[in-house]
Amino acid sequence: MSDLAPLAEAVVIDPLVGHPADFHVFHKFLDRCKALPAITTAVVWPLSDVAMRGTVEAATEGLIQPTLVGDEAQMKALAAQLGVDISSYAIVQADTERKAAELGVALCRSGNAQAMMKGSLHTDELMKAAMKAETGLRFSGRRISHVFVMDTPAYDRTLLITDAAINIVPELEDKVHIVQNAIDLAHALGIPEPKVALLSAVETVNPKIKSTLDAAALCKMADRGQITGGILDGPLAFDTAVSLHAAEIKGLKSPVVGQADILAVPDLESGNMLAKQLEYLGGAQLAGIVLGARVPVILTSRADSAETRLTSCAVAVLLHYANHPIK
Repeated sequence: MSDLAPLAEAVVIDPLVGHPADFHVFHKFLDRCKALPAITTAVVWPLSDVAMRGTVEAATEGLIQPTLVGDEAQMKALAAQLGVDISSYAIVQADTERKAAELGVALCRSGNAQAMMKGSLHTDELMKAAMKAETGLRFSGRRISHVFVMDTPAYDRTLLITDAAINIVPELEDKVHIVQNAIDLAHALGIPEPKVALLSAVETVNPKIKSTLDAAALCKMADRGQITGGILDGPLAFDTAVSLHAAEIKGLKSPVVGQADILAVPDLESGNMLAKQLEYLGGAQLAGIVLGARVPVILTSRADSAETRLTSCAVAVLLHYANHPIK
């Protein structure tokens, strides 16, 4: 059993929402954003209570300056029902979710929005528009990927998990971009040289386990300067990536074991399950962001707490200003 278990038992969980009553990582990101201007953000189809409230909360906190993209009459009716004021927000009319996604992407491409935020439409609908070759938000030669930024009570540092939402079964070439995207995000979050654990089921290279071969190749690519800005090690099992005790028992020594900042998972399924297990059994909070596009794409969930929604926006703000410093 991992030595994280006793720590997890000591976490105070809010019984109403199933999350920790305190956040030891997320508040740092929110505090850093207080000195930064709000970023213009295309909020696509905010036609649920959570999506509309999340937009207003983020604007009130000074994180985003929203442009609402959706059916104008429905959005105004929902705002009135919730008792929130959206009269100062720009509105772009869209009759359908698909059209709203396309218009949100167009706002970002034209420079009229510095970020894009998912409302109540399905993630696939939003990302389909964002990933179109000619009209989407792709950069030439850069793979789009997703990162969960985690506030985990049983772990005393920011933890990034990638990719658990976009790339289903990434090949080695895809993983190069996935890891580099996460390293670049870690820099924006104030982690100057992030430690990257390339996860698998074992710590030794096994030709029958593809993730171990990919991990070994990625480490050598980092040695050769093909991946920069972080310290890579792998293959590593989850326990040795986050527990020094587990690593000592297995006789593993490296700058990464027991103190990983980034967990690079083998595929979407394993990453999604890992993130959700930490959330629902470990009391973690998850903020979601899409990287490698022209602008940060903020992905929120109906189950997100207010703190998580705000942190997802804060991460986008920090990423924007890391790429576009204030002069």
